[in-house]
Formats: sequence, C-alpha cells, structure tokens
Amino acid sequence: MAFSFRPVRPADARVTGADPLERLASLGLSLPKAPGAVAAYVPWAITGNLLMTSGQLPWIDGNLLYKGKIGKDLTPEKGYDACQLATLNAIAQLEDALGDLSRVRRVVRLEGTLNVAPGFTAHPPVLNGASDLIFAVFEEAGRHTRMIYTNPEMPMDCACLIVVYAEIEVP
Repeated sequence: MAFSFRPVRPADARVTGADPLERLASLGLSLPKAPGAVAAYVPWAITGNLLMTSGQLPWIDGNLLYKGKIGKDLTPEKGYDACQLATLNAIAQLEDALGDLSRVRRVVRLEGTLNVAPGFTAHPPVLNGASDLIFAVFEEAGRHTRMIYTNPEMPMDCACLIVVYAEIEVP
C-alpha cells in the first residue's frame, strides 16, 4: 500500500497515546519509509548521544508534494503543510536510526530552510508546521530550539527543508 499524507493541525487535534508512534497515529498519520540520500551524504548520523538528520524534503516516495515559493506559488498554509510533511520524513529518519522513537530523550533543535517569495515575512507560522508536529509526537521531549533560514533558490524547487537534532538514549 502506498503511503499517503493528509496534513493535520496538531494544536487543534486531541493527541493521545503512550509512545510517539501512538501519538502520531492519534493524529491520523503514519511514518513513511525513511527517504534515502539524493547525493553524496547519509540521511542521518549519530555522535555520542546526538542524532542529526540531513535535510528532509516534503516528499512522498521521491515525489515532491510541495514545490515553489511560499508567498507566491504556495499559500502560508500550504507552506505549513510542507513543513509538516518534511518533518514527518525527519521523524521517519529518527525511527530508522533508532528502531524505536521512544529512545528520543529530547528534540534539541529544529532547523527549517524555506523557499519564500521576495517580501514574504511570515516565516515563523509556516515553520510551526514542523514544530507543532514535533510537540504533538514527542510532548515535553519535543520542546526544541529552532532556526529559520531562507534561500533564494532551493534544491528541486522544494518549498522547505527540515533538519532535526535529537538527544537519544544510547544502548
């Protein structure tokens, strides 16, 4: 069965469950297969008790679902959805690396690079698509710092790119 994505607004949903996958399911979401690298890098790396993902795009099975500049080609709401899908791919990378999302002690940092039109300045609510999902899935362990970047041109004209840094339990 092919993976599908339906954006949700975690702040408006009742999130329940004992572990991150159950909370994700309560939002009506599941994890896609962790995307592979598209160039000469690895999708994630662990050093000590820190797990870092490479930049994750808003795609499903190698097809970009959100392309173009936020504020021109995409509404801020669609930008929010793009950030949420890219974050879902980042969470899939965390699970791929750890085998169990319960090993995430804390999401330390979230970085989002947005493809925005000239003059667009509503970056924070767009990146909330990523933060809201992280908070919903990891609860208190999801409280993170974050940074927003913009690029005049993005790889493959993607709407966003999301990177997650997580402190993990080391076996």
